[in-house]
Amino acid sequence: MQKQEAIDLLVKHRHGAISVTTMQAAAPWHLAGQTSSMHCEASLCMGSAASLALGLALGAPQHNVMVLDGDGSLLMQLGSLVTVASFAPANFYHFVFANGTYESSGNQPVPGTGVMDLPALAKASGYADAFSFEDAAELDPALPELFDRDGPILIELKIARDDATPRWALVPMAEMVRALRNELAP
Repeated sequence: MQKQEAIDLLVKHRHGAISVTTMQAAAPWHLAGQTSSMHCEASLCMGSAASLALGLALGAPQHNVMVLDGDGSLLMQLGSLVTVASFAPANFYHFVFANGTYESSGNQPVPGTGVMDLPALAKASGYADAFSFEDAAELDPALPELFDRDGPILIELKIARDDATPRWALVPMAEMVRALRNELAP
């Protein structure tokens, strides 16, 4: 599926969830108008999206938390799968945009592409469940049911390679954290 198709479906099914984006999911999420509320970004700390989202999931258990991660980014801190699983947040939904490249830094190949199995790694790490989708038409009807399940759940989205110049959202992290803190304050 194309990255924009996946973004459009996640927007459609977000329903007030807190979102955490990293790297190449950040700009399309911004362009889709999803960052003005209940959002934080981990673009300047590659590999940290799941860890940041874990803190939000534990601190705001009344909200679902969606992580929009990349395969290369997740591989930078693969141990985060075990950490997330050990805390077992029921409100944690980890979407991994898997295109086999480090898209943000110039489309270098991600090690293990075609060999590694991210859903199997998540399940072996202790995630409640894990899935993989290649087609937007299959993902769309599955999303409501996935959000009804207890997490943590990893959802691998097999995304077509995009050789376009990387896009950055350019929103200061401190502003986003301040806005999210205000939204979550009792």
